[in-house]
Amino acid sequence: MVDSFFCTEESQEAGEDLIGSAVAAQIYVLVECPPPWSANAFDSKDIPASLRTLVQELKQDKRSIRPLLIHRDRPKQEHTSVLIFRQQDGLSGGYSKQEFQVSNLEAVAPLVTDYLSSDRLSDEPVETQTRDILVCTHGSHDKCCAKYGHSFYRQAIATVARLALNPEVRIWQASHIGGHRFAPTAIAFPDGRYYGRLDQESLTAILTQSGDIQCFNQIYRGWGILPWAAQVLERELLLKHGWDWFNYQVMGRMIDHNEDESQNRVEITFATLNQTLETYQANVVESVSKALQLRGSCGSTDTYAMSQYTAENLVRLSCSDMR
Repeated sequence: MVDSFFCTEESQEAGEDLIGSAVAAQIYVLVECPPPWSANAFDSKDIPASLRTLVQELKQDKRSIRPLLIHRDRPKQEHTSVLIFRQQDGLSGGYSKQEFQVSNLEAVAPLVTDYLSSDRLSDEPVETQTRDILVCTHGSHDKCCAKYGHSFYRQAIATVARLALNPEVRIWQASHIGGHRFAPTAIAFPDGRYYGRLDQESLTAILTQSGDIQCFNQIYRGWGILPWAAQVLERELLLKHGWDWFNYQVMGRMIDHNEDESQNRVEITFATLNQTLETYQANVVESVSKALQLRGSCGSTDTYAMSQYTAENLVRLSCSDMR
């Protein structure tokens, strides 16, 4: 009997809020490798042993490093692309990018090891000023990413062409980025924001930074440069400031929380385009009345508590002129 259950349909029907589900990571290592991918992407048949070993070593690194496989439709290339995004320090707009081209997958592990351990690189980065949108199509990990991710990926390519955004916007397939119950899901670089339940209208809004900003109540998972609870506050500030927010420099921190993180105090500081520096704090608290019991993934038979959070007692602590 065919299982007709799809976790993304369950989540959407239940009205689950996406915010706070972005993965906070300091460094992303994106390796070009065509599908099919195994359920654990780096166990795929084309991945050399040296790269599998490196991925295991990255899990022990004190930095938060996220490796992913990526692929996009283009004429056959004589090289393999490796994109490395590193979170900017202090007030920032997201991540800085370095892109490399190596001869094959065997050459990836030595390059990445060199990059992470040294300021000097034997490989010269390729200078490309692009926005890179990673769409999760990892169907062997969860079937929602196949059903919803693949069709969205194809449509997104057409949307970018319609908006005449080639070649500055590139759409990639990506291995599991988390949150498959929000499929189709995506990460936008270089800012590093996470999205879910996307359609072509909301993608157009993101790419053009125009339209109704309130759509972020339905599609925004959060910003990967921030702790999860600060992501909840960041959405409130984004909705308040509109599309201008995407040009601000931001940093956030967790000030305090209780043991189960149902009560959190967070802070966000940001610099506007007119050089005003502002700091806000809020309580990010679990909403007991909105708690959900969901299966959470297509392969699960048990249900789990899915906590929902809101930002309360938002206060502006300071506002100063940086000039």
